Amino acid sequence: MSVLVTGSAGHLGDALVRTLKNLKYEVVGLDLLASPFTTHIGSITDRACVERCLDGVKVVFHTATLHKPHVATHSPQQFVDTNISGTLNLLQEAVAAGVERLIFTSTTSVFGDALVPSPEAPAAWVTEDTRPIPKNIYGVTKAAAEDLCQLYYRNYGLACIVLRTSRFFPEEDDHKGVREAYTDSNLKANEYLFRRVDLEDAVSAHLAAAGRARDIGFGTYIISATTPFSPEDMPELRNGASRVVRRLFPDYEREYERRGWKMFPGIDRVYVNQRACKDLGWQPRYDFRHIIDRLKAEEDDLRSPLARLVGSKGYHAGTFSEGPYPVE
Repeated sequence: MSVLVTGSAGHLGDALVRTLKNLKYEVVGLDLLASPFTTHIGSITDRACVERCLDGVKVVFHTATLHKPHVATHSPQQFVDTNISGTLNLLQEAVAAGVERLIFTSTTSVFGDALVPSPEAPAAWVTEDTRPIPKNIYGVTKAAAEDLCQLYYRNYGLACIVLRTSRFFPEEDDHKGVREAYTDSNLKANEYLFRRVDLEDAVSAHLAAAGRARDIGFGTYIISATTPFSPEDMPELRNGASRVVRRLFPDYEREYERRGWKMFPGIDRVYVNQRACKDLGWQPRYDFRHIIDRLKAEEDDLRSPLARLVGSKGYHAGTFSEGPYPVE
């Protein structure tokens, strides 16, 4: 079977192409950048290019996008052109080419201000029923692209699954204060409790979605590591995260103390993957329990083998004095 991966030179695209090739799929890779996993150099904003890439393709994994780190370096119109118009090109040509399934990589960033409860409120228990309130052009354009996917399922019968992925990038955090307060490994370990997913699990979610797309038709799913928390933990979690984590993982403190790590004082949101696990049959492997066990085994690199193989891609060709990338 022939499949198309847009954004094939990117972090997720690279990982998907590697995995699909290992599974013996014929893979077409589209990206602006040349790479070992790119067969067509071009843009999703070029409809003729998209048409050429879809010849004989039955499944599309649409990962190409402008990301949050591009907000400060790209115009709102560029976000609209790539994330909305580019997705529309892909949907239109997918229908014309007889594509059977399209898996759209979205983001938990579409939730935006829905993830920031008032100071006295409990942490937000974020499910697919949480109403998105995008707070920047990135979130707005990804939400609009999700709506386009639903439209093309409803009007043309193109099976579309939207995956709202949480953080899986290996780069440092974009906030200077966070980088100064926590080592990068400490920060990412903490995030597995509520807002991070390993790249290998993100890939397996996309494959699971492709396998279930025709039966589901259209669906939107949160893709994040399985949280150990429950809704009952949300009030205490907001300002007493270490107490909740200590109750659930009595062994975590010793491993953290050995490394001079610390838990966040509070956690303001928790992404919940239950619907994705149930509907897609997805079985994520990497969570906070896994992280603590790796630390006990004296392993320093907490990433999956696939994440280590793909490595870091970055988001910009240049560097910035204020951090790994500028964010408005």
